[in-house]
Amino acid sequence: MEDVQNRHDDREVAIDQVGVSDLRCPITVLDQNQGKQQTVARLSLSVSLPHHFKGTHMSRFVEVLERHRGELTLRTMPSLLAELRERLDAESAQVEVAFPYFIEKSAPVTGAKGMMDFECAFLGTATGDTTDLVLRVTIPVTSLCPCSKEISDYGAHNQRGYVTISVRTGTDAEGLPEILWIEELIAVAEASASAPLYPLLKRPDERHVTMQAYENPAFVEDIVRNVAVRLKADPRVLWFEVTTVNHESIHNHNAFARVAWTRPSKN
Repeated sequence: MEDVQNRHDDREVAIDQVGVSDLRCPITVLDQNQGKQQTVARLSLSVSLPHHFKGTHMSRFVEVLERHRGELTLRTMPSLLAELRERLDAESAQVEVAFPYFIEKSAPVTGAKGMMDFECAFLGTATGDTTDLVLRVTIPVTSLCPCSKEISDYGAHNQRGYVTISVRTGTDAEGLPEILWIEELIAVAEASASAPLYPLLKRPDERHVTMQAYENPAFVEDIVRNVAVRLKADPRVLWFEVTTVNHESIHNHNAFARVAWTRPSKN
């Protein structure tokens, strides 16, 4: 049968990315406490396409993914990217693996336990001899407005915020990305806000969290700066971007702040 995708295209327009998206697949990721965790990911896989080819081979993306089913982490992604480039004869390949990650959290006073989910993603790009790998985690937090606390006779408005941390790490002696645990980034975000969120709170816990937030007021600017200071102090981190969005409780808009940073070269 004729391979239509390999027909010549005379429009002379190269395509940066072409592939498949919203592909769901069960995967295994590393868990700091349990070793490994099963979850379900939504994947996007793509490659570059030279101007002279009419199309790519969509079925090959799924075929490659099937050979890499199981553990899928930043440490296994380079081989997936390499096979995509080889199988599709492409200069570059890109993979995004988005998934929910679950942690059992205990309430601060009663110790009541519940499972809490966090939106995470592995982002990988391979071009030439370069492979770029990024871990992204979004952490919900509580923020209490310092201005509201300062100007009010009593009380202060607070809101749920979302801290999204994207990081690149260095490599270990084997050339693999240094492990920066999802749990570590969650802890950084929660410590940088007014108070953490919990899946289950009893009345003594709710009292504790309410007062904790009141004693730790933080603007979105404070939160991203707090996160930035902590990440800069971690020698594993070579680059990060932090975005905080507060879903305002007394305004009909959101507030946000963003900080990006690259570790200076030692040369």
